[in-house]
Amino acid sequence: MSDHSDETATMIAAGDLQEFAPRGREHCRRHPSALTLQLRRLQPASELCSSDGAAGLVGSLREVTIHERQRESWQLRKGASDVGEEVDYDEELYVASNVVIWSKGSKNQASTVYKAFTVDSPVLQALWCDFTIPQEKSDKADVSGSGEIIEKCICILQNSCINVHSIEGKDYIAALPFQVANVWPTKYGLLFERSSSSHEVPPSPPREPLPTMFSMLHPLDEITPLVCKSGGVFGSARVQYVADYTMRIVFLNTEPSIVMTYDTVQSLHTVWALRRVKPEEQNMVLKFSEQLGTPQHMATSSSLTAHLRSFSKGDSPVGSPFQNYSSIHSQSRSVSSPSMQSRSPSISNMAALSRSHSPALGVHSFSGVQRFNFSSSAQSPRRHSITHSPNSTSSDSFLAPETEPIVPELCIDHLWTETVTNMREKNSQASKVFITTDLCGQKFLCFLVESQLQLRCVKFQESNDKSQLIFGSVTNIQAKDAAPVEGIDTLLVLDGSGNLVLYSGVVRVGKVFIPGLPAPSLTMSNQMPRPSTPLDSVSTPSKPLNKHLGPLEEGVLLSPVPELRDSAKLHDSTYVDDCTFQQLGTFIHALRDPVHNRVTLELSNNTMVRIAIPEIATSELVKRCLQGVKAILPKEIAVQMLVKWYNAYNAPGGPSYHSEWNLFVTCLMNMMGYNTERLSWTRNLDFEGSLSPVIAPKKARPSETGSDEDWEYLLSSDYHKNFESHPVAKALRLDPLEALASKDDFSQILSLDSSTLLFTHIPAIFFVLHLIYEELKLNSLMGEGIRSLVVLLIQLARDLKLDAYIDYYYRDYPALVKTSRQTCVIDQVQTGFMHHPAFFSAEPPSIFQWLSSCLKGEGVQPYPYLPGICERSKLVVVSVALYILGDESAVSNEASHYLYKITSGQRKQQMEQDDNSCCFRHSTSVSSLAEKLVIWMTDVGFTLRDLESLPFGVALPIRDAIYYCREQPASDWPEAVCLLIGRQDLSKQACKGNLQKGKSSVGPVLSSDIPSGTESEEDEDGMNDMNEEVMSLIWSEDLRVQEVRRLLQSARPVRVNVVQMPEASDHEYIEEKENRLLQLCQRTMALPVGRGMFTLFSYHPIPTEQLPIPKLNLTGRAPPRNTTVDLNSGNIDVPPNMACWASFHNGVAAGLKIAPASQIDSAWIVYNKPKIAELANEYAGFLMALGLNGHLTKLATLNIHDYLTKGHEMTSIGLLLGVSAAKLGTMDMAITRLLSIHIPALLPPTSTELDVPHNVQVAAVIGIGLVYQGTAHRHTAEVLLAEIGRPPGPEMEYCTDRESYSLASGLALGMVCLGHGSNLIGMSDLNVPEQLYQYMVGGHRRFQAGMHREKHKSPSYQIKEGDTINVDVTCPGATLALAMIYLKTNNRSIADWLQAPDTMYLLDFVKPEFLLLRTLARCLILWDDILPNSKWVNSNVPQIIRENSISLQATELPSSEDLSLETLAQAHVYIIAGACLSLGFRFAGSENLAAFKCLYKYATDFLKCLSAPTASITGHYNLETCLSVLLLALAMVMAGSGNLKVLQLCRFMHKKTGGEMNYGFHLAHHMALGLLFLGGGRYSLSTSNSSIAALLCALYPHFPVHSTDNRYHLQALRHLYVLAAEPRLLTPVDVDSNTPCYALIEVTYKGTQWYAEATEELMAPTLLPELHLLKQIRVKGPRYWELLIDLSKGTNHLKSILSKGGVLYVKLRAGQLSYKEDPMGWRSLLAQTVTHRNSEARAFKPEAISAFTSDPALFSFADYFCKPTVNMGQKQEILDLFSSILYECVTQENPEMLPTYIAIDQAVRRLERKEMSETFELWQIKLVLEFFSSRSHQERMSGNPNRGLFMNSEFLPVMKCTIDNTLDQWLQAGGDVCLHSYLSGQPTEESQLSMLACFLIYHSVPTPGQLAAGGLEGSTNFSELLLKFKQLNVPVRALLRLAPLLLRNPQAMVL
Repeated sequence: MSDHSDETATMIAAGDLQEFAPRGREHCRRHPSALTLQLRRLQPASELCSSDGAAGLVGSLREVTIHERQRESWQLRKGASDVGEEVDYDEELYVASNVVIWSKGSKNQASTVYKAFTVDSPVLQALWCDFTIPQEKSDKADVSGSGEIIEKCICILQNSCINVHSIEGKDYIAALPFQVANVWPTKYGLLFERSSSSHEVPPSPPREPLPTMFSMLHPLDEITPLVCKSGGVFGSARVQYVADYTMRIVFLNTEPSIVMTYDTVQSLHTVWALRRVKPEEQNMVLKFSEQLGTPQHMATSSSLTAHLRSFSKGDSPVGSPFQNYSSIHSQSRSVSSPSMQSRSPSISNMAALSRSHSPALGVHSFSGVQRFNFSSSAQSPRRHSITHSPNSTSSDSFLAPETEPIVPELCIDHLWTETVTNMREKNSQASKVFITTDLCGQKFLCFLVESQLQLRCVKFQESNDKSQLIFGSVTNIQAKDAAPVEGIDTLLVLDGSGNLVLYSGVVRVGKVFIPGLPAPSLTMSNQMPRPSTPLDSVSTPSKPLNKHLGPLEEGVLLSPVPELRDSAKLHDSTYVDDCTFQQLGTFIHALRDPVHNRVTLELSNNTMVRIAIPEIATSELVKRCLQGVKAILPKEIAVQMLVKWYNAYNAPGGPSYHSEWNLFVTCLMNMMGYNTERLSWTRNLDFEGSLSPVIAPKKARPSETGSDEDWEYLLSSDYHKNFESHPVAKALRLDPLEALASKDDFSQILSLDSSTLLFTHIPAIFFVLHLIYEELKLNSLMGEGIRSLVVLLIQLARDLKLDAYIDYYYRDYPALVKTSRQTCVIDQVQTGFMHHPAFFSAEPPSIFQWLSSCLKGEGVQPYPYLPGICERSKLVVVSVALYILGDESAVSNEASHYLYKITSGQRKQQMEQDDNSCCFRHSTSVSSLAEKLVIWMTDVGFTLRDLESLPFGVALPIRDAIYYCREQPASDWPEAVCLLIGRQDLSKQACKGNLQKGKSSVGPVLSSDIPSGTESEEDEDGMNDMNEEVMSLIWSEDLRVQEVRRLLQSARPVRVNVVQMPEASDHEYIEEKENRLLQLCQRTMALPVGRGMFTLFSYHPIPTEQLPIPKLNLTGRAPPRNTTVDLNSGNIDVPPNMACWASFHNGVAAGLKIAPASQIDSAWIVYNKPKIAELANEYAGFLMALGLNGHLTKLATLNIHDYLTKGHEMTSIGLLLGVSAAKLGTMDMAITRLLSIHIPALLPPTSTELDVPHNVQVAAVIGIGLVYQGTAHRHTAEVLLAEIGRPPGPEMEYCTDRESYSLASGLALGMVCLGHGSNLIGMSDLNVPEQLYQYMVGGHRRFQAGMHREKHKSPSYQIKEGDTINVDVTCPGATLALAMIYLKTNNRSIADWLQAPDTMYLLDFVKPEFLLLRTLARCLILWDDILPNSKWVNSNVPQIIRENSISLQATELPSSEDLSLETLAQAHVYIIAGACLSLGFRFAGSENLAAFKCLYKYATDFLKCLSAPTASITGHYNLETCLSVLLLALAMVMAGSGNLKVLQLCRFMHKKTGGEMNYGFHLAHHMALGLLFLGGGRYSLSTSNSSIAALLCALYPHFPVHSTDNRYHLQALRHLYVLAAEPRLLTPVDVDSNTPCYALIEVTYKGTQWYAEATEELMAPTLLPELHLLKQIRVKGPRYWELLIDLSKGTNHLKSILSKGGVLYVKLRAGQLSYKEDPMGWRSLLAQTVTHRNSEARAFKPEAISAFTSDPALFSFADYFCKPTVNMGQKQEILDLFSSILYECVTQENPEMLPTYIAIDQAVRRLERKEMSETFELWQIKLVLEFFSSRSHQERMSGNPNRGLFMNSEFLPVMKCTIDNTLDQWLQAGGDVCLHSYLSGQPTEESQLSMLACFLIYHSVPTPGQLAAGGLEGSTNFSELLLKFKQLNVPVRALLRLAPLLLRNPQAMVL
């Protein structure tokens, strides 16, 4: 076969030819910028200057030249989709002047512009680049823990800066400190080449040149030089900067990450590996620059660090940064161009500075530009004088002392350099480089040297340990141009004569024929030798690869085309005239933009055409077979085989789709040496394209009349055979037509040609095709393919004389085997040449047989499989090994005892890495085998769709495992597992759970859709965004929520109801009304605090709208005429600033509506700032609220500073408290500084005294407590301890409201040392407890230690305290500080200090109020002693009080002389209130019944006491205080529960407005009401230390007297309760309807010292107890699928559910109704059908199915297959069957079994009718039966007898019985004769073949060969048979049927 003839024969047709023009070009014309440029051209320049005032435009106009078209460029890439699915379109990046257009287009040219960017100066280059952001830099924490986020960006290079636009919408501008010649995208970031001017000769002082290559890993990072590591001569690798200006990058690739450079001096190409620098290399470079040994080293350090950095320290000798910058530009131009130099690059310099806005990089920003100040001072004195000021010579700046060096980030390692030949050209730089893969996966790096018309290909591969690349030899291919075709692993070469040739690697595939373009004629006169052979190496001509390829031409190796030395000659007229096809007009001139399998051809007439190179194969079957054959053959042969196939398949006018397989068979058999024309079945394969010249004349014989041959041709055609075996033909009872066997078929014996390519490999190919056949059996969608394949296999098996295989195929396809009988002889001699591979087995491997053996528990051989091709077989084998054999090691990496891999012997194992995917990656909880199996399957990517295409018998074990997992899943499985087991509730939970924090995942489920109309009628009361749907489920039986709204609304006027007395004048009446309104306003002003609690975190604001803050309405309406009553009328005295705190609270309440998960940024916070000064207080509150819900951290520092400098007191308070709450416990330094400015004690003693308002100081002190909470920070604690007793100063400073400051210091000190108790490390010298005790009980002031001594030298002139402590001021703070420091420590000694005094004398010394605090503090310390009963409460009261006090109910007074009754009574109520409050803390949020009863009793007692005559002794004020405290305690215990009794108490207190009721009491009552409905029932209180501290601040039991009273306690602190609130509402949401519903959950408590482990049933939605108390939570059946959340492994999963709105997805079980529709469970469908089994199936109406399932497919099934119609006839029986099957599936909740049931039924019917043409389904039924009788299944069933697939039905036994009967009847009706002749090896009659095959399969009858080997001949009785059959694994029931035949007694059938 000579080269030339081969060439003419093979042409490859290219697909769809289309005109090509870049999409961007047309868009550019329409782009607005183009328009403006045209307009500007029309205007004269003078007008331009005047009109825009922008002189710069004139400059830009000069640049707009006629050559604009020539300046366009574009690049294409394969479309990338976000999701990761395959997309087939091109993306294009088009650049023209200063516009960049990014468009995406599909194959058929429907393209769209995706983005267009316009920049200020012309674009030099635009490219795609992916930056990786390491985890620390990015704010989003990624759940998967991948460590890196990839940011996809577009980079646009301009003259002085580079713009980066990310897909997410971030824009960066990075200034460039030098002129860039080229930018390359790398795996890590960008790589810049500095443009080196031509005259940059090494300068006279011997210093190293500056680096030429730089990297930038992220647009915000610095640009750093690249280092290069080259191996030294003696192995010492030297690391240095890349500073060689002769080195140019010609190519850069990301995977593998390599760079190719060209050395302009040596004219050599070099390949380097690009990677990140290792730390030791960084040090090496930096050290290297510090050794000042030689002048060269000195130069390095100087040039790179000191000299470059001379500006960054600010002591620069340079005049202005701009001049300095201009030197960077100037070095690349000649000195003589003043215009260039004068152009000030100030714009881009500002661009560099703009990065300093980003807070993280403000530090480096300036030095970034100045770092590479490459003033080339040595070259030109004139420029030197411009740049540097005269006093600095260059040597000064060389050794600047304090320079820090630049740390490099990327490094290149040398990999390969091409060999030097004696005749290399100067300009042989590669013009195009690419990496290509050949058809067998070998990789080549190809580079095109245009000047020599050569494409050089270097083969490379990874080393075994994957660490480096190994490069091989170079092969040259003649080429004018080339492009890779990645889609099909080939490359396209434009050879010298203008032909397009396809190569795979270096093997020529064939010419490409392009329809519509004239082919260049072959007579083109150039005598270039054309190598059509793959060359192995350039240096040594190797021997030819094999005998088919021609000899190498020596000339090629030595002289590459001597006459075409210079590329310019191509365009010489003489050369072109030689080309005869020049007259034809167009020829291909270049190739460009290859994407996937498309490439653009540039034609000589300046048009472009895009062509598609056809695929290797389109049919799935052919692809599989090619893959398999390729994997098994040696590489060279594989490539040749593929090349031949490719040429055959893609010949011009090639075959259509359906005959692709026929073409493949013919092609393959020809290559094996068959003569396909002589073989009857291949001769008749239909395909249009002819393969061999023999067929063509036969077909082309014209005959009008037709002949008998035509009819015979039809009969023997494939189509006819397929038709005959088709079920329809059977159904229509068509008679089979037989073609007469043509006479000559058998007469000549066909033999194989042993010289063909694949002859020696026939056995290997046969075995591989057999494995593919087995693999295809596992995909029920590939039935057609299996039938086609088995014909080929039968032919090969017959010719290889493999009887076992023939028998095997006969059993599978009895109908096919009989039809083809023709064999081909293979010479015995030649059989010896055949290569029988080691893996070839005489017994055919059968996947079904293997599974069957597993199920029966017989020993199994490893199953052979082809890695990457037989993936299903592997999956099935491993899953059965795991689930049936119970071998857990099967899914680990080594599945070796079940599988063995097949590869061609000579190949390195490339497949190894594929297997890691099988190991367990999940940390998920796995207990049983079923769970292991399911999790492993999702790990390997197995989905429900794959499961549906598995045959039903094979899928059954997997379905069984899934069924078990579905019953009891774990709550923390990933989404994919939940989808596989069909639990939508869990998969939805999992996918909702993985959302990033930013998104408000509560979304549509929990949003309340109130139509907007209602809002306007009832004005904004701030409570409209509550989630009505959930609240109506929690409190379904009454309207308590509306009542709470009514009580808490403060936006409407109150009703002022005053009756006018007859004697009162009108004026007096008006005054009386206003006084009454003033009383009511005390209440109105207290409402917002409660409203904030009620609406807590209930709203997601819209970023474009302001937050609606309801107005605080302090007017009234008086009935009957509804006249307005206003306080501003001037009739009565109204306190000034009365409403300022009320509006602050109103702002907080509005801000607290915002949920923590909302998306809010700094701009939105500022945008909410009100325009009117009156609303400043509300905004201050709003800021505090944002701090409490964590959003204030997003506010820019600049804005915080802005707000604080305004000096508005409220804003400062809100801001300081908010910021501190947001940074709770972080010890954040910036916030500490911020707070310290407002606390004189934290400033250095010499600092200026700032005038900070007192309340702001209080807020700042609490802020310090919050920021340092729980840290026990010594200095802070010391200062705060001193501040509790801060004495008043001389000039009236610190004199007013001292109590609140002292209290704040105490609370802050308590927070800092929260719960540390006696282990305060390093504070023992402070004597904290003793000091606090002294503050509490009084005594002499200690000497003031510390730095503030001198401030307190002179005492106050007004307040005479002397040197004793003023206990009234310091006691509350000290008491609470002790309580918090020793919180829950049960420290008895400290608690005894707090015991109430038990003598009258001592009682007189203590304020009764302080007794409340002491009792509270004592109980909090003795946390574990608190018991929820009145006995314990009373035990806190000292004996003297108990004996002498009036009981709370008493009516008359006991008389006593020496006791002050008043003192005792007051002490009594306060102590009880204190004990009750501690009870509230202990059981906060627990809804503890005992605690509630106890507290409720005391509250009612106090209420009675108020109206008792003895009230005057105790004092109304004291009783009201205690009642408020009790109400708060009650509300804490019942927080979030909305308890009715507490609500009634609160409502009662709400109505009391006169008398003693002041603002503070109203505040307390409405706080109680708010706590009761905390967050609309979604939140509850926690009892963690931090929560108790926050609650102590918020509920401090001394309430303000009026609305501006901050003397004892700062009102703003009342809102700190937010820090104690935690979401604990669990809301079940029905996954089908997506609405909240009721579900029964069972909560299990861990055991504690007070109670054993206990379970409790709750009806959700409900508030859960605190999570640390719980062991597990279960959603209980029977109505919903069970679901277990196990908290013993950690509470994070449940916490994340609760924090995202508490949505727990649940799914109704089949036939159940929800609790709302059917509260008692009497209406459920399963309840109706408890009656007798039989009747129930009949009674099942298809209409009722909707109650059982929400699957639309099942609805349709019920509709079409189960509804009876008129005159059904015998169909009725099938309908009943379908109905009962459907009923069984939905009630057993495995609807996915429906297809299995029906398939079994259909198969059995077919068997009964004797129409089984293939035994595939019988195998499946056999596997199903074997599965149910398998041991592993029996064991599982014994544990749980009544659940499982097919369990309680008679279906399977009936089917089994039917099969048995059918086969036995056949045996009796003459099948026995047939069977006998089969067993004895004689031919059987054809009509019986298919039933015989069924019998053999179903009864696992061994083959005749096995029987003969077993020596069964001489057996005489049944027992002998039993023994002998033991080895053959034949079941006894089969043996019973075979025995009569084997014992030579066919009459005595034992049945």
